[in-house]
Amino acid sequence: MRIAIVDDDPLVRVGLRAILSSENDWEVIAEADDGHAAVGLARGSDPPDLILMDIRMPGMDGLEATRRITARDGAPRVLVLTTFEVDEYLFEAMRAGASGFVLKRIPPKELIEAVRVVASGESLLFPASTRRLIERFAARSSRLLPELSQREQDVLRLLARGMSNSEIAGELSVAVETVKSHVAAVLMKLGVRDRTQAVIAAYETGFVVPGSP
Repeated sequence: MRIAIVDDDPLVRVGLRAILSSENDWEVIAEADDGHAAVGLARGSDPPDLILMDIRMPGMDGLEATRRITARDGAPRVLVLTTFEVDEYLFEAMRAGASGFVLKRIPPKELIEAVRVVASGESLLFPASTRRLIERFAARSSRLLPELSQREQDVLRLLARGMSNSEIAGELSVAVETVKSHVAAVLMKLGVRDRTQAVIAAYETGFVVPGSP
């Protein structure tokens, strides 16, 4: 896996490079200190597979950079880095196409696991703080969800609770492969790229209500 690190603090970049380079199958191919450079990396002739993106940077911030990067098909996946556990920008970053976020202070082992989760095509929804942010900042709209089957609705509700495929399978008493098929159908019908975007759509349309069981 080829990774780019985007952060305006050179010490943070050095630390992240050291952690990520410890994995034999990973390579940090580039670093950048603002959003403009990040967009250039993503649109270059040799783009990374995944970008670790800071939010608060001079010039173009990580939010706008994420929006521009993920607007194109086949874009690198974006994992947002933040110093703050509750940050209004994080929800906007997810709406812009980020696949999740991690705190800069998390242990190296957890950072490596987070990168693997996002790189595999999943979204980093398991932290409770992620779901709290979505609940807090998702603005209702008049947009309606497309017609989902009853089982697809069940899966979407459980996705909104931050459950993994295996947890959903246990909750619904079905095989994990069946859950994967339902998730794929939900993403296709919603026209979204990943689970994070599906959950945001569920909250924005009022399909899932914050605090509901």
